[in-house]
Amino acid sequence: MEQDNSKTYLFEAMPIPKAVAQLTIPMVVTSLVMVIYNLADTFFVGMLNDPVQNAAVTLVYPVMLAFNAVNNLFGVGTSSMMSRSLGRGDYEMVRTSSAFGFYGAVFSGLLFAVLCTLFRTPLMHLLGTDATTWEATANYMFWTVTCGAMPAILNVVQGQMVRSEGASVHASIGTMSGCVLNIVLDPIFILPWGLNMGAAGAGLATFLSNCVACGYFFVLASAKRGKTFVCLDIRKLKKLSKEVVLGILGVGVPASIQNLLNVTGSTILNNFTAVYGASAVAAMGVASKISMLPMQVAMGFSQGIMPLVSYNYASGNRKRMKNSIVFAMSIILPIMAAVTALYWFNAPGLIRLFMDNAEIVSYGTAFLRGLCLGMVFLCTDFMVVGVFASLGMGKYSLIFAVLRKVVLEIPLLFLLNAIFPLYGLAYAQFMAEFLLAIAAVIMLLRIFRQEAPQKEAKLQ
Repeated sequence: MEQDNSKTYLFEAMPIPKAVAQLTIPMVVTSLVMVIYNLADTFFVGMLNDPVQNAAVTLVYPVMLAFNAVNNLFGVGTSSMMSRSLGRGDYEMVRTSSAFGFYGAVFSGLLFAVLCTLFRTPLMHLLGTDATTWEATANYMFWTVTCGAMPAILNVVQGQMVRSEGASVHASIGTMSGCVLNIVLDPIFILPWGLNMGAAGAGLATFLSNCVACGYFFVLASAKRGKTFVCLDIRKLKKLSKEVVLGILGVGVPASIQNLLNVTGSTILNNFTAVYGASAVAAMGVASKISMLPMQVAMGFSQGIMPLVSYNYASGNRKRMKNSIVFAMSIILPIMAAVTALYWFNAPGLIRLFMDNAEIVSYGTAFLRGLCLGMVFLCTDFMVVGVFASLGMGKYSLIFAVLRKVVLEIPLLFLLNAIFPLYGLAYAQFMAEFLLAIAAVIMLLRIFRQEAPQKEAKLQ
């Protein structure tokens, strides 16, 4: 199968605003649905008005964040490699990369589930679970991790591979099908009028919804056989080359490490917060989930333009690559600024939507105001790290990941908690992202000054 004309037009000739819109709007819509899907657990569990059940969802969140380490390893890495191979016209490498990403995700998801199950007790202690929250946390973890790790990971990786060849709508439909089903099932499984399973019901709904999303991508791959570069044929692994493996891992490993560091930061945050009781943990969980809305929109933009940036970098059209990035940033940054103001002035009401408890609203208001201040800077950092991934510059993604968590955010958690106990925790991200955004802009300008893709080696 050769590259079809519609995809060539999208990447090479379509007006940039239209091309960016076509790639990013489905991704942003998907991200918004995913936020609602993530908030659904918190919302419906919150309706039980039981801080212990809500704390269980919050405490398992770092483990579910760790899924993203595998998602990025095989999702971001494979997607970048596929788009760059398309730009070079090497279609066999696209197929081989796709097969490697798919089976790598299957194996890693199964391994993740087995390890978390075998070491469940020390893992739960590490997450900050105590005698009060143990049972609810264990029940939620069973469905989301033991049963759900593999379909959750495979769902995202398949979506990334489909998106790499410009099929953003199909990628979004697949992901959103699971999200919508999860939102429908949550109240049935969680609330007293349904199965009354509490946090465990939220986990079961998540597991089933991810299975349905995976099923959509399997059907899509079968229906488009011969018309898509996404290949699930295990025999393609016989053609694996060093270039394919290193090309995927060179982008995927730094992206994976970045998410593992995010998990570390989230775990430290939960442990600091847990000292102040279940209400504080629940409030931090609600505030964090609400702050995910703009974060996912920013991530949607950065991931949405990745195929366009990768393709034009590999094909040599650096002007189009640069203009695509600048246009995307000119749209998303003002939106983030507006959301920051909205969150700051409406924080109490937003927290109250999820848990109408005076103590949790008080904690959550302070937490949300601290978290929202970093949105513009976080968006800038996402966009630049997305550019690194698009261009195969995994080295810079890794440097930024280490700067974000190890050098800045994690030390700031310790420092701010010591100076302003509990309430200072919410401001660590803002301070870290502000400093990182300065470095991000400098690096982006340096990339823009580079001449041609043949000089890519000089950036490595």
